[in-house]
Amino acid sequence: MVSMALLDISDLEINFGGLRAVSGFTMKLEKGDLRGLIGPNGAGKTTVFNMLTGVYRPDKGQITLDGRPVIGLKPHQIAACGMSRTFQNIRLFKGLTVVDNVKISLNLNSKCNVLESVFRLPRYYREEDRITARAEELLDLFRLKDRKKAPASSLPYGEQRRLEIARALATGPKVLLLDEPAAGMNPQESQELMGLIKWINKEFDLTILLIEHHMEVVMGVCQKIQVLDYGLTIAEGAPSEIKRNPRVIEAYLGEEVHDA
Repeated sequence: MVSMALLDISDLEINFGGLRAVSGFTMKLEKGDLRGLIGPNGAGKTTVFNMLTGVYRPDKGQITLDGRPVIGLKPHQIAACGMSRTFQNIRLFKGLTVVDNVKISLNLNSKCNVLESVFRLPRYYREEDRITARAEELLDLFRLKDRKKAPASSLPYGEQRRLEIARALATGPKVLLLDEPAAGMNPQESQELMGLIKWINKEFDLTILLIEHHMEVVMGVCQKIQVLDYGLTIAEGAPSEIKRNPRVIEAYLGEEVHDA
């Protein structure tokens, strides 16, 4: 019996005017995979993420999540199906507290209906208690519980990244998409991030796909890497294969990575 991929992406294509941004993009992710997507600026990586999460609708191709087609669904509907993401430029609700940022995501799966919320019925208070407790549990896991009442904007950059990942996990995803999580981090923060990504993958039994330009992070955490150039896949394989692939070196990595 052939097992079904958790995230099955087949032959995605999207055009913007006369520009074909992504063509023939195919990937299968099994439960627990930790995969990297790399390539030069403008290669189409974030465009792929935007198609996966409903921001863009592909002109061609199929996306199924746990056997369910998701093309045509809105971003919040795809999140409810089990796919969540972070962004290259951190998009926290910076005027809200740390804990409220996480509670917003937890409300996606709230069991309380509008009537119960408006009239503050008993179930509303039970749900509020459950959501607050879960938010604090996640903040504790990400070493942010002591900052729960602070405005999100007051956190250092590395902590804002951790909060954004905690908020994404609050939706209860099956697949987590990380868009350049190491962007703007210093070497120590990047090392901590590598440990965090590996821990999330194992602790939450979570499938992760990440875009990243920081090659130490990609090579250090990913089981397999796929490389885009001008919207086309030019290589895929284990990190050891990718860093020695002549096409990848020419298009993106450079000789210094091969020599290293």
